[in-house]
Amino acid sequence: MYTVRKKYRPYISPFDPCKPMVIKTYETPPQLYLGFQPYNLPQFQPHEALRLGTLWPALYAPYTNPYEDCDRGDD
Repeated sequence: MYTVRKKYRPYISPFDPCKPMVIKTYETPPQLYLGFQPYNLPQFQPHEALRLGTLWPALYAPYTNPYEDCDRGDD
């Protein structure tokens, strides 16, 4: 099973003046993992498809903020 959100550990310099982020994340679009569009994919209803931005649930990937829950370290 693929995941839309990927993680990586960037290089942290010993001379970095800021507190480093040890893990960074990014998102990849779901169409990268589909290959080709098969026949008879399930579809959203038209009003829901307009709201979500795609007709097919397989291509829907809502953006989630990865930093929403973490402690920012602001005192």
